[in-house]
Amino acid sequence: MNAPQPIVVLSQNAKRESGRKVQIQNINAAKSMADVIRTCLGPRSMLKMLLDPMGSIVMTNDGNAILREITVQHPAAKHLIEIAKTQDEEVGDGTTSVVVLAGEMLAVAEQYLQHKMHPVVIIQAYSQALEDAINALYEQLCVPVDLNDEQHVIDVLKSCIGTKFLGQYADLACSIALKAVRTIITEKDGYKEIDLKKWARIEKVRGGTIEECCVLDGIMVNKDITHQKMRRRIENPRIVLLDCALEFKKGESQTDVEIVEEMDFTKMLEMEEESIKSMCADIISFEPDVVITERGVSDLAQHYLAKANITCIRRVKKSDNNRIARACGAKIVNITTDLKDEDIGTGAGLFEIRKIGDEYYTFITQCKNPKACTILLRGPSKDFINEVERNLQDALGVARNLVMEPKLVYGGGAVEMALSRILQEKSKSVSGVKQWPYTALAQALEVVPRMLGQNCGGNVIRLLTNLRAKHASGEVYWGVNGETGELADMRTLRIWDPLAVKLQVYKTAVETAVLLLRIDDIVSGCKKRDPSQEEMPELGPMDQ
Repeated sequence: MNAPQPIVVLSQNAKRESGRKVQIQNINAAKSMADVIRTCLGPRSMLKMLLDPMGSIVMTNDGNAILREITVQHPAAKHLIEIAKTQDEEVGDGTTSVVVLAGEMLAVAEQYLQHKMHPVVIIQAYSQALEDAINALYEQLCVPVDLNDEQHVIDVLKSCIGTKFLGQYADLACSIALKAVRTIITEKDGYKEIDLKKWARIEKVRGGTIEECCVLDGIMVNKDITHQKMRRRIENPRIVLLDCALEFKKGESQTDVEIVEEMDFTKMLEMEEESIKSMCADIISFEPDVVITERGVSDLAQHYLAKANITCIRRVKKSDNNRIARACGAKIVNITTDLKDEDIGTGAGLFEIRKIGDEYYTFITQCKNPKACTILLRGPSKDFINEVERNLQDALGVARNLVMEPKLVYGGGAVEMALSRILQEKSKSVSGVKQWPYTALAQALEVVPRMLGQNCGGNVIRLLTNLRAKHASGEVYWGVNGETGELADMRTLRIWDPLAVKLQVYKTAVETAVLLLRIDDIVSGCKKRDPSQEEMPELGPMDQ
């Protein structure tokens, strides 16, 4: 017997739309999202001021940060926000480019849909063009980079930072990003691991100047000592890391104690004191200088430790404790009775408590081989430091990609124009009607140099015509100078992009366009309030 077919039941308010109308709607939604952040591309890009639901203000030109704050209703527009987030998580840069390119690729497909071309034909052409573009990047357009040539690596990072707010402090930002990545890199069996989220923590401290930002050769945590008689500065400390409380363990649920005799209560208190005293004795026997625990420390334990001239820090986060362990070579111990001499960390050169502003901070620095670090950011205001952090995250991502895959392509729209020319040449060998969308995708790549010229007030038509002429003569290293809006040799300007970033941009943009073109039906269980909102995504109050 045949299995029963599922029945789709729509509610009374459900609205169902299908066919070409849905595809045109998706394209319009993508174009609207691309238009929102189109002006955020390049070194002369504009900032967006966003007001979030909590009332705080965000000022940024980072594509992912902008789209994250925008409220949209259209499902296709929501998908574009997701791809910006994916781009940021994967490679850390190119969030604006990927949305602008995806919007343009869908926009050029609109004319073919209106002329009754089947979406599958467009999808096949786009997929073939992506495959050819990836091959061209690897075989013709990428340039290997020597990671030992520090100046060359810093030039690549500068071209990433140059389009951001942090561009005016490019030298400082690049040196911070490069030092942080080189600090935490580990190599095992020929495989490099760089986990920025786990081992490189960014600490934001309001006050001071941006020139005071630095990468510490160790760890900083926002904690003070527990007892005023403990030492605040120790050179070459012996550090013990604990994951247990130095206090009497209380019952996890309601606990009843029945006391019969008069002395039972005193005995119970003595047992608590003995328990704490034995825990402290276990620690003191190894003669450490610093004890750091993730749990609480009772007043009695503080007394015994201070008496033994041991400094104690309590309630440190698990992630911070892991970083301290990696930086100073200690092991986190769960029970004091299991403590061994090899568990004690001796890799740090200095333990120090400093006061910055109104807060006390613990510095464990001068580590011999840290493999974990803290990036200290200073600045005059909260908004300023937050924008510096967003820009630095991009630089850290680019530095990581460069170490993992040391290959570059020319920046300033040069690689997009070169790819456009290569694909237009290859389109002549594509048979049938697929040739048209294949060529359209090639032309869509020109949106990057076009927007770079447009955002700095250049003559876009003349600029693109001259750039096409340069690339037709084989000078693939010519692109747009985003500062002046003129053509320039990217080798002279030292503007480069990591290959990993560009590959991720093209793959994500094309796959997004393909996915949205494949949709021909939207079934919604919610009734739309205003019919005029069916054609365009609903943007937040800051973009209306």
